[in-house]
Amino acid sequence: MKKSYWMITVFVAAALLLAACGGAATTAAPAATAAPAGGLPDLGGREIRIAVENAYNPFNFIDEATGKAVGYDYDLFADACKRLNCKPTFEQTSWDSIVAVMGGTGQAEFDIAADGITITAERAQHVDFSTPYIQLSQQLLVRADESRFANAEELKAIAGFKAGAQPGTTNYDLAVELFGEDNVVAFDQYGLIVQALLNGDIDTTVMDNVAGEGYIGANPNKLKLVGEPLTSEELGFVFPKGSNLLDPVNQALAAMKADGTLDAIYAKWFLTDK
Repeated sequence: MKKSYWMITVFVAAALLLAACGGAATTAAPAATAAPAGGLPDLGGREIRIAVENAYNPFNFIDEATGKAVGYDYDLFADACKRLNCKPTFEQTSWDSIVAVMGGTGQAEFDIAADGITITAERAQHVDFSTPYIQLSQQLLVRADESRFANAEELKAIAGFKAGAQPGTTNYDLAVELFGEDNVVAFDQYGLIVQALLNGDIDTTVMDNVAGEGYIGANPNKLKLVGEPLTSEELGFVFPKGSNLLDPVNQALAAMKADGTLDAIYAKWFLTDK
């Protein structure tokens, strides 16, 4: 989440998985009140447990003004479940728990993982991905008054620079590839990375351009994206291998794409004025 980012294409999406820990916080969206229409599968009021960090603006985060969990993922699954006659229940967990499932080292305790997750061949060995729902790039997020560098090559010429990143993400992998492990500072959540950047504790972070735009919107006139796109990636929702929810959710999201709902949700969270 950028001024120089390319247009992000919303694809047909679909959904869900997750791995979590006991005692995770939950946020339930309103239950569906009517049977689905248009020939979509009827899930019979089934509860769908969706894992989120609530720390990745604008996908899922806590609104400081209201204290409520909001974001793209919340709106998308609320609408999808209205169409499928299911009840989305969002359960807060750590990124480490999600990574454990994607790496085949943990047991999935959720039906879906929704956290701006990049589709990779390695992860797909252990989980099923939905149809890609956003195409994005990675860029450098910096303070708005940054004038020492305007791209990765210029940053590398600065002695002792530091780049923040979250382990287990493709952002972290790219940061290490670009700058070397000694120049990368690990943080548990992206909110902490952005705060460290604002405080001057680090010089930049490698971030998905759509997420970068979300943090720019949440911190007006304090942040900006610089440099050309560093990668091209697709995001997908994560399901346990063989999940019987994958096809129904893909069908619902195809219908949402066809009638413009996906575009409207995308515009709400990613195309707002900065």
